[in-house]
Amino acid sequence: MTDGLNKVILMGNLGSDPELRYTGNGTPVLQLRMATNESFVDKNKEPKERTEWHNIVFWGQRAEALAKVLSKGDGVLIEGGLRTSSYEKDGIRRYRTEVIARDLRFTGRRGVAQALPGPDDDGEATQPGAEVPTTARLGKNGVRGRPPEVPALDELPY
Repeated sequence: MTDGLNKVILMGNLGSDPELRYTGNGTPVLQLRMATNESFVDKNKEPKERTEWHNIVFWGQRAEALAKVLSKGDGVLIEGGLRTSSYEKDGIRRYRTEVIARDLRFTGRRGVAQALPGPDDDGEATQPGAEVPTTARLGKNGVRGRPPEVPALDELPY
């Protein structure tokens, strides 16, 4: 028998501040609400936009580390897998589908056009488009840092 593949990759913006909670045995759980937008042209040839909302969950030490650095409006790319659970409320069986996240990368804040704090935290500002990493990958021991706004493609030197 072959194994299946349960992989989800989402890129969007956090719709609210993350919620950090702990299970009964002390395991950290971080819950995020993430919005992804899709632009399309309808049958009347008018531009439309649709927003989908996703429930994202991080477990363990990563959950605690991310709770310290994530906030509403952050642009992120999340990789993980889907998990559906069910519960009963008022005698009705309900279902909830979540993304159990394994990896997160920052993509920049939506609509930010001002100077952002520099990577060396000396109070100096880094202008958008300056030469700094455009993604931050989280290691098992915590966060490596948040990058400033990603430069526009026409501002890249190559």
